[in-house]
Amino acid sequence: MTRARQDRLLGILVRDGDWATAASLADAVGVTPRSIRSYVTALNARVPGRTAVESGPQGYRASTDAGAALRASVGADAPRDRLHALVRALLDSPEGIDVFVTADAVHVSPATLDADLARVRGLLGGTELTLERSASQARLVGTEMAQRRLLSRLAHDEMDAGSFDLEALRRTLGEGSIGAHAFGPFKTELVAELGSLGYFVNEIGIADVVMHIAIAADRVSRDRGLEGGAAAARPAQAEVAAILARLADRHLGVELGAGDLQHLATLVLTRVVAPGAAEEGDPKSQARERLEPEVETAVREVVGQAASEFLVDIAHEDFVLRLALHVQNLLHRSREQAWSRNPLTRSLKSTYPMIFEVAVFIASGLQQRLGIPLLDDEIAYIAMHVGGRLERSRRADHLLTATIVCPGYYELHELLRSSIDRSLGQAIEVVGVETRVDPDWASIDTDLVLTTIDPPVAGERFVRIQPFLTEADIDRVQTAAGRIRRGRRLTRLREELARYFAPSAFVRGLDGLDEEAVIRSLGARLTELGVIDDDYVERTIQRERLSSTAFTDALAVPHALGMTASRTAIAIGIADPSISWGEGRVQVVALVAFSETDREAFQTVFEQFVEVFSERDSVQRIVRRGVDFPAFLDELVAVVDG
Repeated sequence: MTRARQDRLLGILVRDGDWATAASLADAVGVTPRSIRSYVTALNARVPGRTAVESGPQGYRASTDAGAALRASVGADAPRDRLHALVRALLDSPEGIDVFVTADAVHVSPATLDADLARVRGLLGGTELTLERSASQARLVGTEMAQRRLLSRLAHDEMDAGSFDLEALRRTLGEGSIGAHAFGPFKTELVAELGSLGYFVNEIGIADVVMHIAIAADRVSRDRGLEGGAAAARPAQAEVAAILARLADRHLGVELGAGDLQHLATLVLTRVVAPGAAEEGDPKSQARERLEPEVETAVREVVGQAASEFLVDIAHEDFVLRLALHVQNLLHRSREQAWSRNPLTRSLKSTYPMIFEVAVFIASGLQQRLGIPLLDDEIAYIAMHVGGRLERSRRADHLLTATIVCPGYYELHELLRSSIDRSLGQAIEVVGVETRVDPDWASIDTDLVLTTIDPPVAGERFVRIQPFLTEADIDRVQTAAGRIRRGRRLTRLREELARYFAPSAFVRGLDGLDEEAVIRSLGARLTELGVIDDDYVERTIQRERLSSTAFTDALAVPHALGMTASRTAIAIGIADPSISWGEGRVQVVALVAFSETDREAFQTVFEQFVEVFSERDSVQRIVRRGVDFPAFLDELVAVVDG
């Protein structure tokens, strides 16, 4: 039983917020239902006297104490805690540690400590640190910046195991580090002062920067400050450095040196702030003055290609400049390997797969042009830019149309229309008002009919409302609108799937295969049909390496960047039990090959297919009953039809 699997189980329950059976959770975690029951017992034991996971006839669900269980320590002898303690000992002892003395101190055998040292080596990739061993002595060799990079990795490990908090950071740095209570006021004042300078602050990234400030303060308190800082700072950098110096002294009791201030000011300017709109002059001109021409050119070219490839409305000047500023900051961070974490990555990928896919395409283009290796968290920030642009450019014809039926009495119908526009204007567009008591119901062809009198015919588009709109009326209209939208989306999906599924490209049983092997197996089926060639399969594997296509806890949708298939087709692989994919596990793999002539279908199939497989009960039904292709298609259509 491992804490990592327990945490994964609890993370799934917290994210879904609903009841789940032991069998479905076992598939998601990759264990047996019996193990799930053991994990639940262990999770509840983390919060004595309380309950982290509730049990009932419907299975399990997270309780209000789930967050406390995620953050709970499991004892000093837990492998991860012992590993972190060993790293701290190595960082605090430049001359090294004695393996036998350290093993006695933590009550483990020298062989166990040797195994822990091997795990430490596994943490050092990309940190520019090395672990040297001479007889009984072991020591870390590398610069102070490299050592801080390792501390950052440990802190992120804590964050992965639970939600990021300053107490978790203190566990990483050691109980003797600066108290977590000091960083709340520090962060509040930092955000306020940055705002007073005209900056917009990215609250998603600020916790990551506070983590680096905490690491710097802890290291400086141990006389391990950064050297340097002699180079002339830019005005903006000097302003931010002055704020950090003042707040560190006031709240943390630490005097940061020039090297630390320069480093931290750069992190603030490249991670969590963007120029505000209150600056004088033309904002676009000022943005372009700060941009490196190479970065702007690369972003402009890639955005244009993405807009054309996916038929999305993102090729706007303000979007290009805003994204280029972000990419330039990203380029500076990449030179220091100072990546930003994004707590919204998983939800963005599963909820907005199409937007995330556009971001992956942009990231791939930037990687080729600027040499930036982009991680999933950084791709998620690009996805947030893309989503923001698409939200602003969303066309009115995406709204459902509605007719109000309200027999005339003074200005009653006008008041009702005003109330509907005010309360539901983002969901529907009123295009007509009928004030007769006997309207021609058959001639009303809008998506919705909002009526204050009983219609002579029934249907999901007719919604009975009161002359004076109530909260209950608003809920009923929103529910009906959502039902109509979903029905239309799924109808389109059902039609598209009937066209694109290939019966001979159905495989059940993927046991023991990794991502690449599954892609090659499914790709071979489509190659035999003449849909794709070997190059498409290789590009699909390359796309998978950029960012996992496991968009939900059950479904992976591998595909290539570029719609070069001779026709659009989908190969399906069923895994029962689930198989490892990326950082999670999946039970259904849909290798999708799109052709140039089906660009619009890409969006329909991609997003709605992911939506169907985001519901755990639907997944279990399809996987269990889909023993062959006809049965699989029958179950999928049944789920789509609801």
